[in-house]
Amino acid sequence: MKKTRRIMVGNVPVGGGAPVAVQSMTKTQTEDVRATAAQIRRMAEVGCEIARVAVPGAGALGAFAVIMAASPIPVVADVHFSADIAIGALEAGADCVRVNPGNIGGRGEFRRVAAAARNLGRSVRIGVNSGSLYPPVKKNSRLSAPEKLVESALIFMESAEKTKLTEYKVSLKSSDPLETIEANRLMASRSDVPLHIGVTEAGDRFAGAVRSAVGIGVLLSEGIGDTVRVSLSAPPEAEIRAAWEILRSLGLRRRGVEVVSCPGCSRTRAEVGKIAAEVARATSRVTAPLKAAVMGCEVNGHGESEGADAAIILGRGKTAALYIGGEYAARVPAADAASALAAKILKLSSFIDK
Repeated sequence: MKKTRRIMVGNVPVGGGAPVAVQSMTKTQTEDVRATAAQIRRMAEVGCEIARVAVPGAGALGAFAVIMAASPIPVVADVHFSADIAIGALEAGADCVRVNPGNIGGRGEFRRVAAAARNLGRSVRIGVNSGSLYPPVKKNSRLSAPEKLVESALIFMESAEKTKLTEYKVSLKSSDPLETIEANRLMASRSDVPLHIGVTEAGDRFAGAVRSAVGIGVLLSEGIGDTVRVSLSAPPEAEIRAAWEILRSLGLRRRGVEVVSCPGCSRTRAEVGKIAAEVARATSRVTAPLKAAVMGCEVNGHGESEGADAAIILGRGKTAALYIGGEYAARVPAADAASALAAKILKLSSFIDK
């Protein structure tokens, strides 16, 4: 990974060679303390390491303080339009506050937030989106879209430094993956600031995951990015699982069960996709890094089973072959293929977790 300076978001190190951290955002009404706190707990259970919570107005600060006290993971307060609310969120215990150069009210207001964060020992995320650029930069027709994202951030980074705030990170996001990639490449070439990466307004579970995998994946493959969020029009648990899949696919981090399955063909008699989904659901809370394979026939089945901790190979008959660590273990009824494979994974995870 590209060397960036390290900051802390609560107890999570960001940058400076630390593992890429997974972030997501609550989608409940912040004033509903019970629902928001419960959602953060579920997010943490599936691997979220930093939660972001919107603080839409001063009336939400009391609820935010209670949520902060109950959270098992660091929380970033997401604040727009008001430096006073951003400062209030920091005083309520926020580990970090995200402010937007496009709507915080200018550099003077931002410096107030930066000073409060510095005095309280907290961090700030300078979060620039293509849809809300710093107004003077937005009007500059000589700059490309990625350059406008970078320039907006640089102006506020300068303000942070003048305020003697060094605990800050930057995000440069567009709904266009190519703009996002280019903006972050440009920033990485000009600064050692830690970068939170993602494609904003990416879309639904399918299209959004694809756009995010392109934007985030390309950057991470080039060593750019210290925290990630996959932004989906879906529950935060879906965002977190997608983020971990991207990290796992790039060999950056492993957590939980990786379920691989064949696409199926005319040789396949079982519903491979359904079985794989059942295995994934049954093992979704496993944190040990394990691999399960669901194969529809013996063409690639044996080869995949050798690389998996546990595998099931289906065939044309009414039974399926169960493999453990690449070795044949037993034949099970095809109807029980999913439960048999999941049970083996759960048993293996219990040994690892010990």
